Amino acid sequence: MKTTDGATPPDSPERDEPHDLTRSPILPDVARLDPAERSQLEESGRRWASTLPPPAPEEALRADPSQREVVASRRGAYVRVRPSAQFAEVRPGVLRATRLASEPSSPTGRALSGIKHVLVGDPLSLQHYIHERLSKLKALAVLSSDAISSVAYATEAILLILLAAGTASFRLSLPIAGAIVLLMLVVGASYRQTIMAYPKGGGSYIVARDNLGDVAGLTAAAALMTDYTLTVAVSVASGVAAVIAAYPSLAPYRIPVGVGCILLIFLGNLRGIREAGTIFAIPTYAFIIGMYALIAGGFWLLLTGRAPIVQYPAVQLSEGVSVFLILRAFANGCSAMTGVEAISDGVPAFRPPEWRNARTTLTWMVVILATIFSGVTLLAHLYQIMPDPTGNSPLLARLNAAVFGASPIFYAIQFATFLILVLAANTAFSDFPRLLFFLARDGFAPRIFRRVGDRLAFSNGIIALAILASVLYALLNGQVDALLPLYTIGVFSSFTLSQAGMVRRWYGRRQAGRRNGVPWEAEPHWRRRAAMNGLGAVTTLLVLLIAAATKFTSGAWFVLVLIPCLIVVFLLIHRHYGRMEADLRVEAPLAPDDIRHTVLCPLADLNRPALRALAYARSLSPHVIAVHVSQDEEDVARIQAKWGIWGRFVPLEIIESPYRGVVLPTVAYIDALRAKRPSDTITVVLPEFVPAHWWERALHNQTALRLKRHLLYRPGVVVTNVPYHQRKV
Repeated sequence: MKTTDGATPPDSPERDEPHDLTRSPILPDVARLDPAERSQLEESGRRWASTLPPPAPEEALRADPSQREVVASRRGAYVRVRPSAQFAEVRPGVLRATRLASEPSSPTGRALSGIKHVLVGDPLSLQHYIHERLSKLKALAVLSSDAISSVAYATEAILLILLAAGTASFRLSLPIAGAIVLLMLVVGASYRQTIMAYPKGGGSYIVARDNLGDVAGLTAAAALMTDYTLTVAVSVASGVAAVIAAYPSLAPYRIPVGVGCILLIFLGNLRGIREAGTIFAIPTYAFIIGMYALIAGGFWLLLTGRAPIVQYPAVQLSEGVSVFLILRAFANGCSAMTGVEAISDGVPAFRPPEWRNARTTLTWMVVILATIFSGVTLLAHLYQIMPDPTGNSPLLARLNAAVFGASPIFYAIQFATFLILVLAANTAFSDFPRLLFFLARDGFAPRIFRRVGDRLAFSNGIIALAILASVLYALLNGQVDALLPLYTIGVFSSFTLSQAGMVRRWYGRRQAGRRNGVPWEAEPHWRRRAAMNGLGAVTTLLVLLIAAATKFTSGAWFVLVLIPCLIVVFLLIHRHYGRMEADLRVEAPLAPDDIRHTVLCPLADLNRPALRALAYARSLSPHVIAVHVSQDEEDVARIQAKWGIWGRFVPLEIIESPYRGVVLPTVAYIDALRAKRPSDTITVVLPEFVPAHWWERALHNQTALRLKRHLLYRPGVVVTNVPYHQRKV
């Protein structure tokens, strides 16, 4: 079955397996296990069955999802059973925890949870995920604000480079802008094909890794992570500059204002993608309307002869017009392309049908971006607006002042520009956490980034981006011209790898085949599709090479060094997870009879917590050794006297510690015991005193906690805590 444009619909069986964010990580089905691992598990199960009798029904350890309450009455006490408010029984043997089960029970925990709910909102169940999807109008605001807002600084970025050759070179801004608009259309058309081919999310990382291999995918991921971090910093810096242009008294507070804006966007995104779309939609559309009003008003004044055109002042030349200068201006102006890939990255955030809604939104975005960028650049040329090298008076603000003067419309457009520039960072906050999710899912990033937060957003990725962007913004003092040289490399690296991956994909589908068990039919239009993506790959590669060459000494070298470093980190993380999975895999049958216990019980004194721990240790094994580390002879005599009364049940080993250490001598004794009994499992039973109040923990030395930290890295050692809770008064 084909769609009207010849594309295969996303639900066709020849499609690759989609990347579904709504699917929770679950254990693999037994039928899908590796055959060797499956046979080992079956053999282990047979050994268990031959060793242990089947459990009696009354000995089952399944939790009871009901509340049992003792009720007193005239006829005596009886037990009343009520359904628990913390669990709901889905089906026999399966319980579902309610929101109450996830709420803290302590007063402090409830207070902190209440503050969190006020800031972020009430937790949402996974069943609400489908309701968190975005409509096309909201998606345009959330995922296109970065690209659309770039018109606020892209024209100025071109003119700042041309300024070195004098104002006469400003006429070159028009053909340069035309080349950039053409590039927008090519890249937009290429990404429409990417969305169609990957209807459940086709970001540069997924496309490059799927078609070009792990290293290419990780290169795209590293470039995107750099791009997203810079997006937040550049957007906020530009927004703050727009406000300072209207209110110069705020200039000394550039850094705190910018960091505060990042914090607000961070909190908005923690509330969930749908609420973020609602919050950020109004500023985005206000800016779009304001830009079209500015363009229309500017051309109207020109047509009526009332345009306040001031001739360019004389500028001292620092260099002449050269091919290198033009290429530098073109590379700077390509900052208008940032964020174009965001929609293909965020396809899963759309309402069904995701791929079709995403393609429509991408088309809207490219049209809006191209028309506004062209209009602003042409007006800046016709009005002869000079760029400000200091960055304190943005070109767009002075063009706005030339058209509308000090009218309320001027301040409305400046405020809308500030809002969209700041909120353009929201595009990065939408896609950066999703990219980290994909990396973590594939084992290239810490698994903490797979976690979905209370509001069904990837909270840990949002937190990481807020910290990185705030640090970068503060280090570069919130200056747009200091951030832009770092910007283009990451953007066009991901563009190039994504489009090259699509070329490889279409070439591989020139005939029917199968990959990873997923079949596909031959693609009849593969040449046309490969040509389109190939054109996108070549053009974006040329921009990447130009940007790397022209901006290398201006800061691009940092990105070119950072991306390989990130790739190395990804590969090291992947190697760790690979080794961990190999270690955790069942390699030999394991039955209860294979375990031989030697139980060690470190004691500070023979008191009630110690006696309870010793009783627990003796229930595990007859081979129990008590260990006491002493620092003086009086302590040795005291513990020996106590042991003489009680100690015929368990042998005592006393370790004198003249250097006053307790934890390390105990660890050394355990190492010596393991060397003596290498086939035994050393179980360390720790008595631990738990104070009645949390703040009283500071009054105790936490020896058990320090000992557990050391023993965590000792293979063959199991640590069991036997807490003794102090009664509250």
